[in-house]
Order: sequence, then structure tokens, then C-alpha cells
Amino acid sequence: MLREVRLALGSNLGDREMHLESARGLIGDSILTSMQCSAIHQTEPVGPPQGRYLNQVIRGNYDQEPLSLLQQCQAIEHALGRKRTQRWGPRTIDIDILTFGQLQWQDESLTIPHPRIEERYFVLAPWAQLEPEFEVPTLARTVQQLLDRLQDRIPEETGS
Repeated sequence: MLREVRLALGSNLGDREMHLESARGLIGDSILTSMQCSAIHQTEPVGPPQGRYLNQVIRGNYDQEPLSLLQQCQAIEHALGRKRTQRWGPRTIDIDILTFGQLQWQDESLTIPHPRIEERYFVLAPWAQLEPEFEVPTLARTVQQLLDRLQDRIPEETGS
């Protein structure tokens, strides 16, 4: 069954723009059809001290199961040099599954919708640019409403 999915991309090591571009290319070539992308946003990191991130949200159609999508995203991360050494640490590329149609899924390796969407300015800001009126499954709020709730709690963002 074809489902519309949303992915968050982030990079803060090396040539950040190239890593995002490479990830988008690989995702568009092998995973998603009818892909649309938000603008790229630069944001402060969450977690240990590290460089600023470039972030982007993409949406597109996918015709396999959630765990297949997770495996394909992790294969792209690996191909682009991602090393999982520190939780929330710096990375060449990070690809998170935000939503998978209206599906709610949870097992030891994957939770859909992503469990921290409503806390993540670096996801909501680019996503709101792409589709502000999308209602996030399980949260009963639009992307723009979630972003508005965070506006007083986040550091100033600089776009790129």
C-alpha cells in the first residue's frame, strides 16, 4: 500500500549541505516517489556541545513496510559516513522517520510518529514551511500549532 511519509534530515559534520543533498538524492532514487522538500534551516544542536545543524524535512510516497523504510534510511546514513558513537552526538547525516501515513507503530527499534516531534524546533520549523496545516497523528495538532507552542522556548534561528 502506498503511504505518504515524512522524514527529517540533519547534518552538522563536514560539508553539511552536501550531506543533505546526497541524502535527498539517494532517498529520491531508491525510497520515495513524488518527493517534496522544505527549505534548509540552520539550528542549534540538542545534546552535547557540537556544531550547528542544517535541517530539512521531506515528504513523499512509500510502498513498503515501516521497518523496511528504517533499514533503507539507516543504510543511507551508513553510506554517507554516519557513525553511531554518542547519543545525540554530531553526525554527517541523520534521517528520522516522522510519520508513516496515519500509522501508529511502536517496537524496540522504531516509534511512529516520532516520539519527540512536539519538542523539536529543528524539525517543526522546516516542516511548517513545507506543510503547516498537516495534522500530526496522535497529537491532534497541526505542524504550525506545534511550532507556535515552542516559539517562546527556543533560541533564535538563522535560516540558510
